[in-house]
Amino acid sequence: MTAGRLLLVRHGRTAYNSEARLQGQVDIPLDAVGRWQARTAAARLLTRHEPTAIVVSDLSRAHETASFLARAAGLALSVDARLRERAFGLWEGLTGDDLRRDWADEFAVWRAGGQPEGVGAETRAEVAQRVREGILEHAAALGPDDTLVVVSHGSAISCAVGDLLGMPTDWHGFAGMLNAHWTELVATRGDFSPSWRMVGYNLGPTDASTDWNAGPDSTHDADAETRDPD
Repeated sequence: MTAGRLLLVRHGRTAYNSEARLQGQVDIPLDAVGRWQARTAAARLLTRHEPTAIVVSDLSRAHETASFLARAAGLALSVDARLRERAFGLWEGLTGDDLRRDWADEFAVWRAGGQPEGVGAETRAEVAQRVREGILEHAAALGPDDTLVVVSHGSAISCAVGDLLGMPTDWHGFAGMLNAHWTELVATRGDFSPSWRMVGYNLGPTDASTDWNAGPDSTHDADAETRDPD
């Protein structure tokens, strides 16, 4: 048995996202735009899907994002540390300019798809394994008519999705997901490989604002469905 559908949601915006800093496992909260993104995305997701269970990373930006959806759906949250973002070691909190200046050789390796030495970052394979194990454990507790929502992080999701689709760990075919957007997978029926198929990637309410990363338009008021009911 397994859930018939997986929705893998990236958290809303943080100050580090706004400043283009590498977050990794730094436990930074959502900013005001991120909270708007989270509640707007939750409203849109619930117009399309009926979640059966919601499991979330233990980092606060993911937990806060998931809380908007859980409250609206009337579900409890299950926290799983395996869904944390990829650890980037000594690079966490740094910008691209910082890395080009102070870690030029290692940064060049990373940008080329390699694993930099001496940084202390998790490999893509390590991230894919732990996130996949967490997802599949929770999915296995559900049935084919159920929808599991996983609220996690950009790199963690891209590594796990590639793994679930049977791609090699050094494959970099996914562009970065927007904050508070999601990827949809459905379970493969029959004796086919891989066990999951992609329905959509980087899905979300991008029509809620002319610039999603900047927050709501000053001249456009979101409709009642996108507002926080509290």
